[in-house]
Amino acid sequence: MNRRTKITGILAGALVAAAIGTGVAAAAGGDDDATEVSITGNALEKASAAALEHTGEGRVSETETGDEESYYEVEVTLDDGSEVDVQLDRSFNVVGSEGEDGHAEDDE
Repeated sequence: MNRRTKITGILAGALVAAAIGTGVAAAAGGDDDATEVSITGNALEKASAAALEHTGEGRVSETETGDEESYYEVEVTLDDGSEVDVQLDRSFNVVGSEGEDGHAEDDE
């Protein structure tokens, strides 16, 4: 084999390896939902009550414990179909909330 053929083969192999590595990294990044843990039991009842009291309406559509923003997160679907994420501390006190538009809701 001549030198040019060897270099071309090595470069082609490196490109294939880089493409495979990128695909594996993208797949490993995956879906954050796969690591979410729902609130259960008595904590679910307390978190739901606190979130619904905060929003004043709606139904609990999703929950998460160990959220990056708070100890508990409760997603409430309001009567108009919009959603609000209510952030709670360990004692079920509201520490923040965010609407679908990404803006913090006003605390009343």
